[in-house]
Amino acid sequence: MTEILSYTACRQLSSMFLAIIFFHGSEYFLALVIHGRSRVTLKSFLISKNYLFAMIFSLLEYIIEIVLFPELKEYWVISDLGLAMVVIGEVIRKMAIITAGQAFTHLIKVYHDEHHQLITHGIYRFVRHPGYCGFLIWSVGTQIMLCNPISTIAFAVVVWRFFAKRIPYEEYFLRQFFGAKYEEYAQQVMSGVPFVN
Repeated sequence: MTEILSYTACRQLSSMFLAIIFFHGSEYFLALVIHGRSRVTLKSFLISKNYLFAMIFSLLEYIIEIVLFPELKEYWVISDLGLAMVVIGEVIRKMAIITAGQAFTHLIKVYHDEHHQLITHGIYRFVRHPGYCGFLIWSVGTQIMLCNPISTIAFAVVVWRFFAKRIPYEEYFLRQFFGAKYEEYAQQVMSGVPFVN
C-alpha cells in the first residue's frame, strides 16, 4: 500500500489533478469572459455523471494497478508522452475557444443568431472541430500519463464515439446556417477527430 505514497504516484496523480482543475477551471473562466456571467451556468464546467464515472474508474484502475503491479506505472517515457498530449490537447481546445469567441458554445446551436458566424481562420484553418480534437487528445492523454491501459482504451473509444455522433449532428445545423460556404469549408478541412468526416 506504500506505493500510493511513492514518488511515482505523487507525481502522476498530482499531474492528473492539476490537469483536471486547469481544464475545467479555464473552460469556466473563458465562458465567463466571452459570454458574460448572465449566460454561463455550472454546465460550463463540463462535468457530467458519465464524466465523473469515467474519472473515478480511471482513479480506481490507477490505485489497483500501482498496488498490484507498481512496475506498470514506471514507464516514464509513456507517462511523459501522456503529459505532452494533455498540454497539446489543452492548447488546441483553448485556441479553438479563443479564436471562435462568442461563436463557441458548449451546447450545439440549433438556431442561428447574430453572434454565430462561420469561423475559418486561426486553428480552424487546419481543423473544423479543434475543440473536440483538443478534448480527445487531452482525455486520452490523461490516461496515458497515468499509464492506465484499460482507461486509455476506454477513454479513446467512448470519447471518439461521442464525437462521431455529435459532429454529424452539429454539422447538419452548420450546413443549414451557412449552406455552400460550410460545404466548401468541410471539403477542404479535416474534422480533427479520426475517421469522422
